[in-house]
Amino acid sequence: MWCALIGLFIGAASGTVQFRMLSKFTSAVTCGALNVKAVLLGTSQFFLPLAVLLICALILPEYLMWSGIGMAAALTVCALASFITSRK
Repeated sequence: MWCALIGLFIGAASGTVQFRMLSKFTSAVTCGALNVKAVLLGTSQFFLPLAVLLICALILPEYLMWSGIGMAAALTVCALASFITSRK
């Protein structure tokens, strides 16, 4: 039971950070403010889930599935919340 909660927390934290990085990168691209910082955000948000899942697979393999579920859920919830708040 604790494996599931810890894995979900790790995945949710990683997914939330990844969403924030992705939203900053896309807003920089769409506003025409593409600079080195924005490119680094874009590339690092690609490698963040790989690093988190690799660490879980190597150190805590029983958390791996729950981390992936938490990451996907956090990305989905953050995207829906961003969409709903932008419509108002």
